[in-house]
Amino acid sequence: MHSTNYCATFIAVSPDSDAATGKVPGKPGSVAWLQWRMVSDHPYRFTSDDVIFAVHAERNGIAEPDRPAARAAFFAKGQPCLRSSPLVKTHGWGIHHDAQGRVALFAVDSSRYAELLDCGDPTVVVGMRSKRG
Repeated sequence: MHSTNYCATFIAVSPDSDAATGKVPGKPGSVAWLQWRMVSDHPYRFTSDDVIFAVHAERNGIAEPDRPAARAAFFAKGQPCLRSSPLVKTHGWGIHHDAQGRVALFAVDSSRYAELLDCGDPTVVVGMRSKRG
């Protein structure tokens, strides 16, 4: 079974993002909005795998009783991690994974974002670029 989880890692905003602040995604039901709502409402409650699968299940209408089997099938092959999330690519949110792999969001213009970026612990990785080149 594959996983998208990181531990003690901070995903910084993508280098080609022009977001100067953390923007709340404007389109309800979009991947960005569903991820933002889930993580902002419950910081450090869910892992990356939890968030990615919950959004997939919501957008594909997978009923709650079918979710355990659907989750196993979903992670039977590799899935993109939160480095490819629109939250880090275009909306100005960094994603912190704590030591247990649970995630929280921090706006690019927040003091906590700057602390996580500069303190040397956790490991810092950058979000994937939106554009090639």
